[in-house]
Order: sequence, then structure tokens, then C-alpha cells
Amino acid sequence: MKKFQAEIKITLKKGILDVQGKAVENALHAIEFPMLNSLRIGKYVEINVEAENEKIALELVTDACNKLVANPIIEDFKIDIKEVVQ
Repeated sequence: MKKFQAEIKITLKKGILDVQGKAVENALHAIEFPMLNSLRIGKYVEINVEAENEKIALELVTDACNKLVANPIIEDFKIDIKEVVQ
């Protein structure tokens, strides 16, 4: 069994109001950063995976994201898989 590390970037889908991102953007404007706009805040997740190959590891992580890690109704996610060489 090979070992992989998955890095997952989760963001709200386009069109979903990012209340936290808007609050931070407004705060930045208030402290003299009016040139910073369209701020969106997301999540970053790392998961270690044991699988026979990279394809299976990606399938496992994708399934986990669809079922629990992300909310596919309002969030998009991008997975980057790397084999851990020991």
C-alpha cells in the first residue's frame, strides 16, 4: 500500500455570498487598503491516504469531500494528491 497526502482547497461557489470575506474586505478598506477587493475566504484541509495508487487515493478523497469534508451544495473543492516518499 502506498501513502499519499491530499491537499484540499474548499471555496464557496460563485454566487454564494461570502459573509466572512465581505467583513474582512470592509475591515481592510477601513484600515487604508481600499485597493483590495473581491476577497473570498475558504478552507484548507490535509488528509493522509493509504491506497494502491494515486487514482484510488483521489477517488477516496473526492468521495470523502462529497460526503462530509465539503458541502457540495454551496462549496467547490480542488484536490492535489502527492505520493509520500519515505
